[in-house]
Amino acid sequence: MWTRDGEPTQFVWRDRLYLVRRVLDHWVVAREWWKTGEGDPGERRFWRVEASPGREVGSYELRYDTAANGWLLLRAWD
Repeated sequence: MWTRDGEPTQFVWRDRLYLVRRVLDHWVVAREWWKTGEGDPGERRFWRVEASPGREVGSYELRYDTAANGWLLLRAWD
């Protein structure tokens, strides 16, 4: 995953590089207070984006988890 100002710009899926063309939606879900740690705001940040490895554009849902400090591709509509 590559980001700019905390927002996804590129990601790799199935050994192909996808360029984020447009952010369709962005939302944040807070974790229960007892599951957060020091220095961790306990958030999961979601993005629904249009992205493509070339001409074919699809919609993808990406998640950033502050606890795991990692990204996950949750859904693909291509």
